[in-house]
Formats: sequence, structure tokens, C-alpha cells
Amino acid sequence: MAKWGEGDPRWIVEERADATNVNNWHWTERDATNWSSDKLKALLLGLSVENDEGKCEVTEVSKLEGEASINNRKGKLIFFYEWNLKASWTGKSKSGVKYKGTLEVPNLSDENDMEDLDISVALNKDEPDTPLTNLMKTKGAEKVREALGSYVEFLKTEFTQGMILPTANGMAKPQSTSQSKAQTDRTQISSSGSTAAPVNTGVKIPTCKFSMKETFLTSPADLYRVFLNQEMVQAFTHAPATVDGERGGKFRLLDGNVFGEFTDLVPDEKIVMKWRFNNWPCEHYATITMTLLDQSSETELKVECRGVPDNEEERTKEGWKRYYFEAIKQTFGYGARLF
Repeated sequence: MAKWGEGDPRWIVEERADATNVNNWHWTERDATNWSSDKLKALLLGLSVENDEGKCEVTEVSKLEGEASINNRKGKLIFFYEWNLKASWTGKSKSGVKYKGTLEVPNLSDENDMEDLDISVALNKDEPDTPLTNLMKTKGAEKVREALGSYVEFLKTEFTQGMILPTANGMAKPQSTSQSKAQTDRTQISSSGSTAAPVNTGVKIPTCKFSMKETFLTSPADLYRVFLNQEMVQAFTHAPATVDGERGGKFRLLDGNVFGEFTDLVPDEKIVMKWRFNNWPCEHYATITMTLLDQSSETELKVECRGVPDNEEERTKEGWKRYYFEAIKQTFGYGARLF
């Protein structure tokens, strides 16, 4: 049997919008590794539990090794995934004392049920004993299990869009199977503002472009730093965020509902990025260009958005106004004049 990515081109074919893979007969494969890595981080980062002793939160996914792929043969989807992950958590007692620890999951795989996952929780060696460790071992581990179950569910629904191509009769009958005894975990999570992703049948989705302008009572240099500094992003979003403020650096904010990559940076003048909502069709990004214009005592920010799905235009506009423009002004005082 041919190895993944090295198959005989007569048998392994690409998915195509013109339905070349008639009746889904040929074996098609899609690599889900990068998508899975992003999805797992989005589901785990910021995950928190709390009781009378205090609160614990997953603050970093420090190790994520493995792979994932999906195969389509005769309209039947076969899922392969295997992950070994390690994360860091931080606890804070009611008295304000902070603790740090780790959690590991070595066997997230299509061969294991969610109930069979090994979730190991430990306190860092130099930390004193705390009841918060038990909180993470019980409620924390259960939340991690639910999040990983949600990853499997998203893999089988969100990422598979477009893998079952139209048949000769114009219809597709998708089926799903797994290489193991594992049953599909039905755990679902909800995030504020999220909606079901549009169905993608392999055809380019209709998109739109629009622009917005906003004025901030600060210098271009200060406003530029707001978008690229992780601590400042966490301040105006009021949530954990990951921001690598360099060209090619990635960002993730608002509980993983927004993420992307900085593609071009001109200090204090321009920021260009690949940007998307978590529930957009998999691997579809809009291009956001932010231009900062110095207007003496204030800065005019022009935001140009290209490639936004048509049905997401209003939501995207409202999101930028609420979670970027208004939040930045309220957090840093860039909307009020001081006399």
C-alpha cells in the first residue's frame, strides 16, 4: 500500500470543484495535522476550573506531537489521529497565592475511547502542596477530556467539509467510520458569538471586501504596539491571548475564537495579517490591512478587509467595532480627550 503523500497518482487524487473524483470512487486524503494543532490549542488554552479553594487555568500548551489525517474512499470517511500533548496550568488560591503545574495526555488516538485517556496532572517540583492540585486532577481533568472530545467532534464535522464531492447525480452520501473501537464523543462546547460553519462542497466560497475607519487619541507608535504586544492584547480583550508580534508570527485571542498570522509589518505605519473566526470554513482566512495615519494629536486607523465570507460581513464588522475599536478605547483611554 502506498504511503501517505507518496501514492500512485492514478489512485490518490485531489478533491476538485469540478467533481473529477466521480462518485467519490478514488481514495482521497487530507492532512489535518496543522488544523488539529490549532484546534487543540484553541480548545485547551484558557480552560479553567474553580472551587472554594481557588481557581486553576491552562495557560500554555508546551508540547503537541502527533498527526491527523482523513481518508475518503467511496464516500466513506476514515479518521486517523494520534497526539501526545503537554500543557502548563496556573492555580491561584483564595488568599492570592499562585501555583504552577503541568498536565499530560500521551494517548489521544483514534484507537482509544475518551474514557480511556490517560490525563496526568502534577504540581511543579518547587511548589508547595496545595488542594488546587486535586481540583485539577478531578474537575480539571474532566474539562480537558471534554475539550479533547470536542476536538474529535470538530475533526469529524468542521474539517471534513468538502471531502465528499458531488456525485454524478449531483448528490453526496457521506458516511463516517474509524479504524478503531472508539465511539464518537458527543461532547460539544459553546463559545460566545459562534455559529455553525458554512458548508463547503469544494467550491470557492463567495467573499466580500469592505473598509472601516476609526480615530484614536494616541500616537501611531502607541496604537501599533497595542496590536502586537501580548500583554496589551490580553488587557483589551480581557482574556488569555497568544501574540507573536513579528512578521510570520501567529496570534490567538478571544478564547481561540479569533486567530491568524502577521504577514507584513511596517513599524508604526502598517499591519497586514491573515485573520479568521474559528468557525469559518477550515483554512479560510481573510486578509486584514491596517494603516495608521498620523493626524497630529490623534491617529486615524484604516482597516481594509478582503476575503470575508459574504454571510459573515456584518458579524465581522460588529466584532471589530466591539472587540477591537471600543475595547481599545475603553481600556487605554484612547477615546477621550484630557483637558
